Formats: sequence, C-alpha cells, structure tokens
Amino acid sequence: MRRSALKDCTTTLSVYTVYMKYDFVFSQTDTRPMYQQIMEQFTQRIAVGDWPPGTPLPSIRELAIETKVSIITIKRAYLELEREGVIATQQGKGSWVSESLDLNLLQREELIQHLQQVVKLAKSLAIAEDELLQMIKKYI
Repeated sequence: MRRSALKDCTTTLSVYTVYMKYDFVFSQTDTRPMYQQIMEQFTQRIAVGDWPPGTPLPSIRELAIETKVSIITIKRAYLELEREGVIATQQGKGSWVSESLDLNLLQREELIQHLQQVVKLAKSLAIAEDELLQMIKKYI
C-alpha cells in the first residue's frame, strides 16, 4: 500500500476511533457530546502549535465525511469555536484559526486540563500530594 493510502484510513481500536487524515481520536465511552470532543481536538491542535493562527480548516462537509460525524454536529463545533474566538469563518471563504486568538490563554487552559487529569490519576493511585509535587518538580 502507498503511504498516502495509509494516511487516509480509519482504524478502530476498542472504544476509540482514530481518523488518520486529521489525527482525531474519538471515544465511544466519553460521556461528553461529540461536538465537544471535536472542539477539544481543535483546541489541542492549536494550543500545541500544529495549527497556528491563520491555518485554513477543513470545510464542515469535508470534516463530516472524513470523520463519519453528522454535518449538524460538526457545524455546532465550528459555531462554538467561533463564538469562543478560536476560529474565524467567512461565508464562501471557509474557516481558519483566528488571527486574534490569545494563544497564551489557550495554552494555559490546555495545561490546566492536563494538570486536572494528573491529579485525578494520582488520587486513583493513592499518591500523596507531597509525593506528586516531588514528581512534578523533577520536570521543572
């Protein structure tokens, strides 16, 4: 198989579906609505610099076809992202990562989400607060 053919395939792994073209990962066990999972995928790509300001985004229809998610769900994710100032949309020209986006704020929000997950995992492993802080200090 050619490399480009591999890139566009969809792989299903237990409860996760990975869409290779956009590297989106959706979970069937996630209790959040699909549009929120899509929003999270977009904000993560932007926060880590994969999609810098001005980057054109796939059309709603294209993304719906590629991810096998309804157009209505994708449209809701785009509308919410636009309302939050993460993306900009112009009729007939498409959508792109907003040029006026406060990237620092978005990255901080992303960091907070990761830290919340770290704390949740540490609690489930019965790791004491002081031990967790020592673990984190190793990386500072």
